[in-house]
Amino acid sequence: MIAGTKRVGERVAERLALEGVNLAVAYRSSRIEAERLTSAVAAQVERVCLVQGDLSLEDDARRMVDEAAEALGGLRFVVNLASDYPRATLEELDGAAWDRAMRSAKGSYLLCINAARVIRRNGLRTNGHLIMFSDWAAGETPYTDYLPYLTAKAAVDFMTRAFAAELAHYRILVNSIAPGPTMRPPEISRESWAREVVALSPLKRESSADEIAEMVVTLLKSETITGETIRVDSGRHFAGPGVFDHAG
Repeated sequence: MIAGTKRVGERVAERLALEGVNLAVAYRSSRIEAERLTSAVAAQVERVCLVQGDLSLEDDARRMVDEAAEALGGLRFVVNLASDYPRATLEELDGAAWDRAMRSAKGSYLLCINAARVIRRNGLRTNGHLIMFSDWAAGETPYTDYLPYLTAKAAVDFMTRAFAAELAHYRILVNSIAPGPTMRPPEISRESWAREVVALSPLKRESSADEIAEMVVTLLKSETITGETIRVDSGRHFAGPGVFDHAG
């Protein structure tokens, strides 16, 4: 089961399909994009299906996992890239900004809980995998204007370790990937992306969506990697947040 299949998530889904991995594509509102993706990978896998819902709602999360397991004939893994990227300056910070950002952390929490309860019944040496997505700046080097978002991603980092500990007894491996800036958003010009984003990474290049997809495949093949947050960020995390101009 994979959630969040726009942009980087689409690359991940396509890479999994090349491995012949059966996919349940989960979406909240982007049905057209989800249908296009399932059509694109259908010839490479035995089973593919769509599941719709809001992962931050408990009943939806449970239903989506159950539907995926039924359609695929079981469940071995969950990859969750679903997340908004809400900006909030100091003047805009309030309870609503916090709640909006925390929906994605709650969704990861509910998805992991419900998926684990299904996966632990597989009866295998490694019953399955949970993979979440964090952010390179959710640790020691936060940038400004995204405080609730980065706090939610920091919660994902902690949940990765906590779920790994909780689920080790059930032979479920839990990891997360923390990308740097990857795939320029259409609302940002090429010049701004190169000057204000890519240039701040030590490697002077954006994070590779293909390498992120390859890392997902590597983790799903692993038998002993658990509790890790792996950065795929062109070294952005050790360069720090950069210099910010708050004028105006």
